[in-house]
Amino acid sequence: MNLLDMLSKRRSIRTYTGEPIPKELLDQVLQAGLLSETSRGKKPWEFIVVRNKETLTALSQCRQGSASMLKNADCAIVVVGDETKTDVWTEDCSIAMAHMHLMADSLGLGSCWIQGRLRNAPEEGTTEEVVQKLLGIPKQYRLEAILSLGMISEHPVEHPIPEAECEKVHFEKF
Repeated sequence: MNLLDMLSKRRSIRTYTGEPIPKELLDQVLQAGLLSETSRGKKPWEFIVVRNKETLTALSQCRQGSASMLKNADCAIVVVGDETKTDVWTEDCSIAMAHMHLMADSLGLGSCWIQGRLRNAPEEGTTEEVVQKLLGIPKQYRLEAILSLGMISEHPVEHPIPEAECEKVHFEKF
């Protein structure tokens, strides 16, 4: 399968079977993140793998809106960046997240990107504050996002690029 085929078939998955992800597959997802390109090779990201069900349940309530799938995920990968290493830590962390998201799909795993940076917690404060406290993250590390991971029973149908979307491409000038 080529990359365009994979991209057209990739979907965010929010429901999981409950079956554990084999360690070999999780390792491959993490390797995809570790191999991601970064500005000037600074690699400001760190990944925190969470498999403890109580912690996943607590994480599922770290953000207003869309983190509830963490409650039923087999694991989560929390991506944080060291803002003292580079001013483009958010971009570098996003590239790592995207690589892991794509790798998960290529392995038949379900995954969903849960934005953490600049999001609010349901009660008081920010998602970042809740996650930092829950996972003991040092202050120089900033939360980018959380990747939920789980086994899927059925992959949703692909969504090819509609012709209308092609109008978003401009050549030479807007």
